[in-house]
Amino acid sequence: MDIKIFDNAEQIACAAAQLYKDLIGNKPNAVLGLATGATPVPTYKKLIELYNNGEISFKDVTTFNLDEYCDLDKHDKNSYYTFMHENLFNHVDVKEENVNFLNGNAKDCDAESKRYAEAIKAAGGIDLTINSNQKYFGDVPMPRYAMTMGIGSIMRSKKILLIATGESKAKAIKAMVSGEITPQIPCSILNEHNDVVVMLDKAAGKTDPLLGLKE
Repeated sequence: MDIKIFDNAEQIACAAAQLYKDLIGNKPNAVLGLATGATPVPTYKKLIELYNNGEISFKDVTTFNLDEYCDLDKHDKNSYYTFMHENLFNHVDVKEENVNFLNGNAKDCDAESKRYAEAIKAAGGIDLTINSNQKYFGDVPMPRYAMTMGIGSIMRSKKILLIATGESKAKAIKAMVSGEITPQIPCSILNEHNDVVVMLDKAAGKTDPLLGLKE
């Protein structure tokens, strides 16, 4: 696990976007696993900047989003489908047919989860997964359920990028880097993966009380 600590979220966004740029530069048809929420937004903004500057293209990229709400139209302003289009897809040259989401309105959730996992396998697996579990819903009641990509699909990703910012994440990061794998700390399973990059700001990766992390 490669842990990197930055001064702020802006520096993280630059480093994360560079990681994507390098990957897509080496593999233009890369398969990406993408997250929603506030944390990855600065990274998506940097990717848009790189695209506008002609430094990156998504025309052959395939994406799989990690989550989608249940019982919510995908075009609803609060769906993850809409979130990703507003924050990334509408601003780059990714092809709509290469954009994949779970169907939160599927009648059979188990069958939909299986379909999604098989689609990921058929695409050759995910080359890079960005994971950041900081989600928000806005000013309306949040749906009670969401569908999410299975941990097996995430762990089969060739590379995983975990971004965490803010002091509220420090406790979870400490538990993760302790090495103990427990269902109570889902991200602890990343200790079993052989290529994980963790990007933290100083608040999330503070040296006290985190053991083994140095600024």
